[in-house]
Amino acid sequence: MSPTARGDGAEAEDERLLERFLDACRFADGLSANTVVSYAFDLRGFARRLRAAGDRLATARPPALLAGLAALQSEGRSPRSQARLLSALRRYYRFLVASGKRRDDPTLALARPRLGRPLPRTLSEREVAALLEAPETGTALGLRDRALLEILYACGLRVSELVGLRTAAYGARQGVVRVRGKGRKERIVPVGEEARLWLERYLGSARPFLLGARESPWLFVNARGGPLTRQGVWTILRAYALRTGLEKRVSPHVFRHAFATHLVDRGADLRVVQLLLGHSDLGTTEIYTHVARQRLRTLHRRHHPRG
Repeated sequence: MSPTARGDGAEAEDERLLERFLDACRFADGLSANTVVSYAFDLRGFARRLRAAGDRLATARPPALLAGLAALQSEGRSPRSQARLLSALRRYYRFLVASGKRRDDPTLALARPRLGRPLPRTLSEREVAALLEAPETGTALGLRDRALLEILYACGLRVSELVGLRTAAYGARQGVVRVRGKGRKERIVPVGEEARLWLERYLGSARPFLLGARESPWLFVNARGGPLTRQGVWTILRAYALRTGLEKRVSPHVFRHAFATHLVDRGADLRVVQLLLGHSDLGTTEIYTHVARQRLRTLHRRHHPRG
């Protein structure tokens, strides 16, 4: 067999193993579609780099991985991008070990790149109020948008969680929504009185109008009665940010940050905020205490005579 044929066979075997790994991420681990796509992109790119150096992804030893990561760093790849790749590699090699395809995990000897932890972008309570009041609620789409924005802010949802809500997830009597988050974990989030008011107005008139004779399990639908998409929510937020003259970049995740930051500002217990956000690690939630302290320092400098 020629070297080329041997190389083609190894490449095909690597791809088969990678597809098995990605399937396990999707179906066994319940990772989000975006995470699986990122893993696939990063690992296939790194596999090409290893092949160019005469190595294979499935059988690479620590020195080959270190050389590949060092090359990425010298090319200007950000520490965050490197950390994302290393996370994918760690999960991939753990899968190979668990599947009996390798006896060792070559990433155990690799150090994680040091990352700065930037404070999340957020909105003030006044800015959120302006955005909530921007939709023209005399129209079906405007009423839908008001309900959508109210739920996004009242519950601190990820955009994927928002568009994935079904009408059955809303408990009108209890005033809660059942949210399916990362890893298919379900949590119960209370809906505030104002958000409940707008949601029930939307459900009573705007949603039936948008659906017409159609039926849909989804809570929020588009102008044609189909399910609202992530991109659709982004478009809605950008439009209202422009309408209100808000110069900040507004995204669904900025709304989520505002939800958490405002709760912490008003004295909410951090573990309660963790549960509401669906964070598995309290350390992830602790970033909002830093946001609150930064805001206090800014207010002090702005208003104290010797600030």
